[in-house]
Amino acid sequence: MQLHTLKGYIQNIYLVEYPHGLLLLDGCCRCDIPTITRFIRETLQRPLTDLKLVVVTHMHPDHAGAAHALRKLSGCQVATGVADKPWYAGPSGRLMHLTDVLLSWYVAHRTGKPIKNMWYAPVLRPDCVLADQQTLPGFPEWRVYETHGHTDRDISLLHEPTHRIYVADLIVKVRDKFITPFPLFHPNRYRESVARVTALAPHYVLLAHGGELQTTPDHPCFSVHTPALPRTHWRAVKYRFRQMLQRS
Repeated sequence: MQLHTLKGYIQNIYLVEYPHGLLLLDGCCRCDIPTITRFIRETLQRPLTDLKLVVVTHMHPDHAGAAHALRKLSGCQVATGVADKPWYAGPSGRLMHLTDVLLSWYVAHRTGKPIKNMWYAPVLRPDCVLADQQTLPGFPEWRVYETHGHTDRDISLLHEPTHRIYVADLIVKVRDKFITPFPLFHPNRYRESVARVTALAPHYVLLAHGGELQTTPDHPCFSVHTPALPRTHWRAVKYRFRQMLQRS
């Protein structure tokens, strides 16, 4: 197994190489597709059809945005975790989808990136849905762990031989600090998820925002402060609105 880390539009991209095929640990941004396809064809010198599986850990733009298009280009399968309904279901879900795309553009702007196309389908059409503790189809060294909290469907992926785990947005590194992601819909479930990953005692933790960390159970990344209340789009808007009223 060879792990390749690519610089995505606003997140790290983790592409796993095996002789029998390639595994993409998350669905990336839509605008990351040229970066991924160029690396496979030019750097790895492999056909795009060698991409066999793309995992979507959750439905945010930098984790699901390229999944459908990569399947169309390569013929790969798309896998995701178990959920009762689409994350962006209904009118409020569509509004949240638009908000999440705008927030991603804001993150890109803050880091000096030009605005690129990040629009993607709000409803995922996976080829397989993976329950907790299942292994990835075609890549049995990788096991799924449900790590909800950021949303109601987040999953992490553990490579058992090297004890290396990809946690997506479970933990975010900003400069030298480790923080909770935004939004945070389920604080209690989030706290349990961090404890679950800590109990696995991984040797390495792969962050979508922060890179690869060599860890021990007392590593500061596992000590992120979890707020008592959810931190969501709507709560943020109401908080800003109250601040405006107080100033007026």
